[in-house]
Parts: sequence; C-alpha cells; structure tokens
Amino acid sequence: VQLQASGGGLVQAGGSLRLSCAASGRPISMNAVGWFRQAPGKEREFVTSISWSATSTYYADSVKGRFTISRVNAKNTVDLQMNNLKPGDTAVYYCAVRAASRTGTSYLESDYHYWGQGTLVTVAA
Repeated sequence: VQLQASGGGLVQAGGSLRLSCAASGRPISMNAVGWFRQAPGKEREFVTSISWSATSTYYADSVKGRFTISRVNAKNTVDLQMNNLKPGDTAVYYCAVRAASRTGTSYLESDYHYWGQGTLVTVAA
C-alpha cells in the first residue's frame, strides 16, 4: 500500500484545512487508518484514528471537537477536516494504515504498518 497525504498549507489561526490520504496499490476499506503529526523539534504524536467500518473514531484530546476524520471507501481515501486551527497544530501530518483487516482504532504508532510521506500544516498566529 502506498499512501499520499495532501492538503497541507499555510492558514491563519482560526482557519480550516482539509487533509486527504489517498491509498494506492490495494483497497484500504478493510483497514483502520490513523493520522499522526510531528511538530518541529518534537516527537510524532497521535491525532486521530478511524476503524475499518467507520463506526468508531478516536481523537487526541488536543484536537477533539475541532478535527473530524472520515473515509470514502469508493475513493480509497481518508480525510481529516481541521477547523479552528491553532498555532500549536503546526506540524507535518502523516496518515497511516493498519496492516491487519477489520481492525479498530488505535493511538499506537506500532499498530500501523503503512505510512505516507506527510504534508506540512502551518498555522500562523
């Protein structure tokens, strides 16, 4: 599975961005997907995850109520809608896919086998 994250850019605080993770190579409709981010000088951290069936989602406390993860299996994509962005959201955002099928959400990096290259989100104060 190859993952391509897109949609990053520069936005003012309070603004919105929509990231997209496009998968190729094989369908990911049976796999849970997560988004992680890495801010400059910091370790990568969990942002959100969606189960294979899309019936379950999980968010880091820092983004709860502002970010929404969704999936469009027909397009083999998973999107991340980010609203009310803050300077603290500035980071490279990565999407990742769990290798096992019919899996639920997870905040653990070790549960994800496939990773995209990342897309930069910069939030100006």
